[in-house]
Amino acid sequence: MRILVMNPNTTASMTASIRATATTAAAPGTEIIATEPLWGPESIEGHFEGYLSAAAVLDRLATLDLSFDALVMAGFGEPGREGAQELLDVPVLDITESAAQMAMMLGHAYGIVTTLDRAVPQIRDRLLTGGLLQRCAAVRGTGLGVLELEEDAERTVEVIIATAREAVRDGAEVICLGCGGMAGLQEKVAAALGVPVVDGVAAAVKFAEAVVGLGLTTSTGRSFAPPRPKVIGSWPLSAHLSSGRAQGSPRHTAFSAQTSGI
Repeated sequence: MRILVMNPNTTASMTASIRATATTAAAPGTEIIATEPLWGPESIEGHFEGYLSAAAVLDRLATLDLSFDALVMAGFGEPGREGAQELLDVPVLDITESAAQMAMMLGHAYGIVTTLDRAVPQIRDRLLTGGLLQRCAAVRGTGLGVLELEEDAERTVEVIIATAREAVRDGAEVICLGCGGMAGLQEKVAAALGVPVVDGVAAAVKFAEAVVGLGLTTSTGRSFAPPRPKVIGSWPLSAHLSSGRAQGSPRHTAFSAQTSGI
C-alpha cells in the first residue's frame, strides 16, 4: 500500500516532519510518500492563504505522475479536501476529521490545540461541516505561528501543554494537535497531561490503511462525482509557470474522468 501525504504549505522542513510522523504510524508494508505544492504560501494562517493553498494542492495533484492508494491531506481546518475527492478515485482523508473521529472513540468530549487564535473559527467551521462539533469541548490557540513551531521545539511543547490544560479544564477528555506542524509531539504532550493526545497525521494514516484494506473509496454517486468536462483556463497552473518543474505530463484543460492516483 502506498499513501501520499500532502503538506498544504511550501515549507519543505515541515513536509519532512510530517513524513516522519506518517512513516512511524504506518504499518509494515505501507509506503509513505510526502510532498508539498509547487507554489503557494509558506504557511497557512487564515482563509485567504487556506483557499490559495487549496488551489495549489489541487494543482499539484493534477500534475503529479505518481500512483498511490490513498491521500492524506495534512492541513488542519483548511479547505480543499472535497475538491481532491472529486479529482481522485482513491480515498482522501484529512487530518482534521481523522483526529476528531479518533478522539471521539477515546473519550466523550475532545479539545483541539492549534496555532494562532485566528485559526479557531476556521477549525470550528470545518468541524461543523463535518458533523463533529457537538462533542468538541474547546478549540484553543497557542499564539504560535505555524513557522514558529519549528523555531524552538522545547518552548513549542511547553506552550502546547499549557494550552491543552486549558482545554482539559473546559471538559476535553482527549486532545487533538491542531496543526500538521505539530506532528510527532503527541507523546510528550500526553505524558504531561495524562489524557490521550491524537496526532492528526498519524490518525489519518491509520484510517487510510483501514479504508484501503477494506477495499473502499469515496462515493461518486452524488456529492463527489468527478468534475464535469469543461475548459479551465491555464489549468494546471504549474505547467504554465515552469514547463519542467511539475512531475509528469500535465492534464489537459478539460476534465474527463478520475484517474487512479492521478
